Amino acid sequence: MKLGYEMVIGLETHVELHTRSKIFCSCLNAFGAEPNTYVCPVCMGLPGALPVFNEQVLRYAAMAGMALNCHVHHRSRFDRKNYFYPDLPKAYQISQFYRPLCENGFLIVQTSGGEKRIGITRIHMEEDAGKLLHDEKNGTALDMNRCGVPLIEIVSEPDIRSAEEAVCYLRKLRAILTYTGVSDCKMNEGSLRCDVNLSIHKPGEPFGTRTEMKNLNSFQSVEKAIEAEFERQVAAVEAGETVVQETRRFDQKSGKTTSMRRKENSADYRYFPDPDLPEIYLTDEDMTALREKIPPLPDERRERYMKEYSVSAYAAELLTAERWLADYFERGAAKAESPVALANLILGEVFAQLTARDTQHTGERDESSLPISPEHLAKLSDLMNSGKVNSSTGKKILGALFQEDCDPERYAQEHELFTVSDDRVLNAAVEKVLAANPDMVVSYKAGKLTVEKALMGKAMAETKGKADPERLRRLLLDSIARL
Repeated sequence: MKLGYEMVIGLETHVELHTRSKIFCSCLNAFGAEPNTYVCPVCMGLPGALPVFNEQVLRYAAMAGMALNCHVHHRSRFDRKNYFYPDLPKAYQISQFYRPLCENGFLIVQTSGGEKRIGITRIHMEEDAGKLLHDEKNGTALDMNRCGVPLIEIVSEPDIRSAEEAVCYLRKLRAILTYTGVSDCKMNEGSLRCDVNLSIHKPGEPFGTRTEMKNLNSFQSVEKAIEAEFERQVAAVEAGETVVQETRRFDQKSGKTTSMRRKENSADYRYFPDPDLPEIYLTDEDMTALREKIPPLPDERRERYMKEYSVSAYAAELLTAERWLADYFERGAAKAESPVALANLILGEVFAQLTARDTQHTGERDESSLPISPEHLAKLSDLMNSGKVNSSTGKKILGALFQEDCDPERYAQEHELFTVSDDRVLNAAVEKVLAANPDMVVSYKAGKLTVEKALMGKAMAETKGKADPERLRRLLLDSIARL
């Protein structure tokens, strides 16, 4: 806590649902089309156009609520949220206020400080607004393709006390929603974005005035925006200034938040029930059928991996963070002699390779990010774990598999990459290195033990990196001892 101040955070997370069509019309719900091509009189807000509710939106929203431990109501309805903004052609948004679909949920997240329970106040359905496109030469244009895209808004309780907790909450939320299949949650495409409400106070005192930072669409921007706004509010209070309730924008380049407009209260929106849409009703049979469609979620899979595959809690948490990754690991673990070794390979060298490639490719990771079949990766893991190939040649094989997927054992055979463990070959390499570097041998014998690493490197080079490192080291030390 800076100067004794504590931050209090609540998150409003907007999630676009992965339906084929929009929420109140038959326009295609898809990302990346030419501006203003997926539009009709309904989503353009033309006079006389009437909305017709897409029932798949209800099913997905209810499944999300169930997966997030919410009470899903049998009855709910839509309201009109009235405000004027250039990307909202009707000048009102169809949302839910008085009778939302889901309430009183929670998430359990793992943080560096341990387990944390974060409450979820409500989940409601609504339509997305359009998108403003700013251009220095041509001014601001409006793309209405996003108008009417189905959203759920997930409102947390103000239970979050740090940027780390906020990011852990969002990561867990994203994982659960992608597991259920209700959304692809691609933050780079805006299908998951977050508003951060933040205030400060000293423990034991009432909460301070909150500000809202809008439309943050990466974990990094959420973390940095929280830290920047906390610093700003603390500095303001210490200087005797008053924190005002307002909407603010986070600038990635400057790392600061700036004021956009004064924050509205719910009364300012003049909510009233939408007269064009009837009440929504879910039967007990509907609830049962939807609950049965929810697959095993990250927490359940994490516990199973620890028990069935003997992986650590940390490894299980990382492996289950993305559904595609968990599916991939399970397919590989079914073939691997050691699922633990496979997990370590994925979370170590495979992730390192993916990170290196992220500098050349845009977008978020999915199953297409890893072009190696899980069966082939499992075989490579077994080769490395058994010592048939060492870590150095294993990395070479992995790099080759990223370029063109193939049988790693056959690749190792064709390129002569199997571990050299013949003592005659290894001794010959050792003798050659020691004969060529007598000064290093003298230094080692005089107590400069760090020389061992240099001699090992030279001996490994003599075997073209294919030696069994433990056996080579033993032979090297034995040979030095005899000199």
